[in-house]
Amino acid sequence: MGAFLDKPKTEKHNAHGAGNGLRFGLSSMQGWRVEMEDAHTAVVGLPHGLDDWSFFAVYDGHAGSRVANYCSKHLLEHIITSSEDFRSGPDSVEGVKSGIRSGFLKIDEYMRNFSDLRNGMDRSGSTAVGVLVSPEHLYFINCGDSRAVLSRVGQVRFSTQDHKPCNPREKERIQNAGGSVMIQRVNGSLAVSRALGDYDYKCVDGKGPTEQLVSPEPEVFEIPRVSEEDEFVVLACDGIWDVMSNEELCDFVRSRLEVLDDLEKVCNSVVDTCLHKGSRDNMSVVLVCFPNAPKVSEEAVKREAELDKFLEAHVEEIMEKSGEEGIPDLSHIMHNLRPESIPNLPPGGGLASKRSVIEAAYNRLNPHREEDGDSQGGAVGGEEEEEGSSAAAHLLEALRQFRLSHRGEYRQVLEQALSTYATTRTDPKEEPPSPPPSPATEPLSSEEGQDEAATSQSLDELSGAPTA
Repeated sequence: MGAFLDKPKTEKHNAHGAGNGLRFGLSSMQGWRVEMEDAHTAVVGLPHGLDDWSFFAVYDGHAGSRVANYCSKHLLEHIITSSEDFRSGPDSVEGVKSGIRSGFLKIDEYMRNFSDLRNGMDRSGSTAVGVLVSPEHLYFINCGDSRAVLSRVGQVRFSTQDHKPCNPREKERIQNAGGSVMIQRVNGSLAVSRALGDYDYKCVDGKGPTEQLVSPEPEVFEIPRVSEEDEFVVLACDGIWDVMSNEELCDFVRSRLEVLDDLEKVCNSVVDTCLHKGSRDNMSVVLVCFPNAPKVSEEAVKREAELDKFLEAHVEEIMEKSGEEGIPDLSHIMHNLRPESIPNLPPGGGLASKRSVIEAAYNRLNPHREEDGDSQGGAVGGEEEEEGSSAAAHLLEALRQFRLSHRGEYRQVLEQALSTYATTRTDPKEEPPSPPPSPATEPLSSEEGQDEAATSQSLDELSGAPTA
C-alpha cells in the first residue's frame, strides 16, 4: 500500500471553546495520506488547582497513530503530576519548565513498556508542539518538526525551531550515539531528530534518554504575556508548514479573523487552503486567540464579498471564451485566473484560499459536468460509469492532462492522443484471451502516474496522476 490515496479525504474534525480570557478553535483533515496520524489536546482550566491555566498541543504521528493518540490523552497529566518542581511551585518559571521536560521523559519511558511498542509490533512515534498558558506566561513546548508561532501587533514575534537531523546540535548528538545523517534523515530513515516513541532509535547502550539517536526531550521557551499586544498563537503540524511560512500563515489567519468570528471556520480555511496549495500530508491546526486578536471588520467583510463577486465574474468570462474547445475543466479555470490581476486576495492564502468560491461558480455554470474529481484537486473519479462509456471518460481525462501544456495545439494533440490510444488498444501482443477490464478500474497511484506520464505516450499511463 502506497503512502497516498487516489483522492484526498477532506472531512474535518473540529472543536472550539473559551475560558480564562481565551478562545480557541481547531481543525484537522486526513488529506492525501492513507491514514490519519495527527492528534491534538485543548484544555481550558487545568486540574490540580490550576484553574486559570490552559494547555493546547498538536501531535504529528508517523509509522502509525498509537503514540500520538496516547500522548494527546495523557501528556498533560504526566507534565502536571510527574514533577515535584511543577507541583510545588507553578509560579516558578524554571519549576514549570523542569516539570514540562520531566513529563515528556516520563511519558516516553512509560510508553516503552506497552507490549506492542516493546516487542516491535508498533513502531510509531510522534512529534509534539504545544503552549501552556498561565496568567502571566506563555510556555512554548516543542519536540520534533511541528511548529508554534505567536503573533503580536500584526507580526510574528516568536516561533519554535524544528528539530531536524541536519541541525548541527542534533547531528552531533546522533553521531555521538553511533548514528549518521543521510539524505537529511536519522540513519537515512527518520526525518525528525526528536520525538516521543520511535523506540527503534532509543536503544543505544550506555546513553541516557536525551543522548539517543532520537531524543524525547522538548525545548521549552517562556515568554511573558503582554495583554495589549498578544493576538494569537497557532500550533500546526508540518502538513501546514510545508506550504506556508510563519509570516504567510499569521497574515492569513489575521485576515480571516477580520471576516469570520467562528474560529473553527478560520481553522478550516487554513486546512483547505493548504490542501489546495499542494500539501500531501495530514493537516492539523489549533488557533488560540487572546483578547487583543483581530475582530470582524465591516470593511473587510465588504472587501471579501467584492472579491467573491469579482472571481465569479471571471470564471463566467473564462467559460464563455472557451469556444470550440468546449467547457473547460476546473484546473483550466484555476490556471487562467492570474493572482497578480486579482485585487484583495487574502494575504498568505492567495488564490488557493478562494478555490471554494471558484469551484461553486464553476459548478453553477456547468451543472451537467462530469464528476471527475476536479473539486479534489484533480483526482480521477467515475467509478460508477457504465462499461460502454468508460473508454471515452478515460480518454477525456487523459486529454485534460494535456491542456495546460498544449494550449493552442488542441486539435493536433487530440489527433495524436486518439492515434496512440487506438494503437495501444489494438496491439495484438497485448490482447488478452478475454475482454480486459475497463481502464477506469485500473487506477495508478499518484507517484506511478507521474512517472509513467513522463516516460510513455500511452493514454492509459497519462490518466493516472491526481493533482493536489
